[in-house]
Amino acid sequence: MDTSRYRPKHFVLEIAAILLALVFLSPFYLVLSNSVKSLKEILLDAASFPAVYHWDNYAKVWDAIDFPQAFWNSLSITVLSVIFIVMFSSMAAYQIVRKPSRFNSFVFLLLVSAMIIPFQSLMLQLVRVTSILELRGELYGIVACYLGFGMPLSVFLFHGFIKSVPYELEEAARVDGSNPYGVFFRIVFPLLLPIIVTVIILNTLWIWNDYLLPVLVIGGNKDLTTLPVAVTKFFGQYTKKWDLALAGLVMAITPILLFFLSLQRYIVEGVTAGSVKG
Repeated sequence: MDTSRYRPKHFVLEIAAILLALVFLSPFYLVLSNSVKSLKEILLDAASFPAVYHWDNYAKVWDAIDFPQAFWNSLSITVLSVIFIVMFSSMAAYQIVRKPSRFNSFVFLLLVSAMIIPFQSLMLQLVRVTSILELRGELYGIVACYLGFGMPLSVFLFHGFIKSVPYELEEAARVDGSNPYGVFFRIVFPLLLPIIVTVIILNTLWIWNDYLLPVLVIGGNKDLTTLPVAVTKFFGQYTKKWDLALAGLVMAITPILLFFLSLQRYIVEGVTAGSVKG
């Protein structure tokens, strides 16, 4: 069969894919190029290459926002939140799948329904509840909030994946004398590795880049200021230091970008496995 007539079509698709990639990569170019410009040069022409590279922008940002402290705050909040989300959501999904009942079905439906509730509709009540429970301005307070908001999607993903785990393996472990906790942590949990990595990646990207929830819960506690909140220091009522803000943005997104690129293949693998198995 002569396939030459299909080549122009493929060529057009390749060109379209390249153009689409350029569109999605253009924000990265703007951020990177403007992060080493002076403020005057940014205001005159933000799309051009830098005439003079101002690498000292990064040094100024390092001192201005106390980058090591802000980085440590973001890292500790993200790591603790993700650990609790993985542990609690995996156990909850396991209980729902392996112990079917009306109550468990209702809990699962409640969790799934929570995913469609806009966060903006909960902001005022969240501030009030965290204040009453004395969670505002505390590390455990922001971690508890991330656990609550991260559970619905994570339970949904674990729920679909656990259905693919052979129940015979659990029965064999019980015959050998394992208790329910031993069955879960020694048999089931290691088999959940693909979806665990997916849950870790999705929640890490969300928590690391989140701005609104730390502002609401951490408030004025500067000892817990995260990177997204720290970068807003360069935006005032009358002045906006775009040169430093963009440099700070590059410093904030670089760790999470490297983390995502190193583990991105697990996202599609885990989501697909959780949606088609069982």
